[in-house]
Amino acid sequence: MNLLQISTSAVADSTAAGGTQESMSVLDILFKGGFWMIPLILLSIAAVYIFVERLMTLRKASRHPEAFMEKIRTLVVQGDVQGAKMLCNETDTPVAKMIGKGINRIGSPLKTIEVAIENVGRIELYKLEKNLNILATISGAAPMIGFLGTVTGMIQAFIAIAQEEGSVSPKLLSGGIYEAMITTAAGLFVGIIAYLGYNYLVSQVSKVVHKMEYNTIEFIDLLQEPR
Repeated sequence: MNLLQISTSAVADSTAAGGTQESMSVLDILFKGGFWMIPLILLSIAAVYIFVERLMTLRKASRHPEAFMEKIRTLVVQGDVQGAKMLCNETDTPVAKMIGKGINRIGSPLKTIEVAIENVGRIELYKLEKNLNILATISGAAPMIGFLGTVTGMIQAFIAIAQEEGSVSPKLLSGGIYEAMITTAAGLFVGIIAYLGYNYLVSQVSKVVHKMEYNTIEFIDLLQEPR
């Protein structure tokens, strides 16, 4: 009978403990990370915002360059320079801005046209890479902030040990250990997400730049074709 009571009591305690763990939400865990969770949360929000904003910008920049160049080719061959200028002004993409600058320089030496297009290309590349350096900084700073939270959490734990007289209870140390482990995990998570997002965006920028260079070469070749 005593064994049955002990077993029942153990099951009840286990169920109660399990219920407590299940009721702990993600926010509860984050709050236990202490002060250093605030900058990590802010960095995660900034990383998500920059990733989404850059991704939309890059998709807009890379849309339908083949169809645009086909229309430009038709207008230039027909001698409709004004129509080609209007088409470039109506198309808000890096390729359109570069080609538009080249069309405005038609009649100048070919080298002058190439330089004008390259200058616009540099400006457009700067726009495409905007805020990517911030994302790269977040990918490196977030883990370091997490490790800093680990250090401060362990310092709190050791201070609690030093101030406690007699035996030290695990509950007394749990606050510092919670902060240490949670900030480390959160910092690594934010850093990994930012790092992956940064590298993906860099690859997308490279694709857009390749399309810009390809279409520029195609336009220069078009100007050199015999009429």
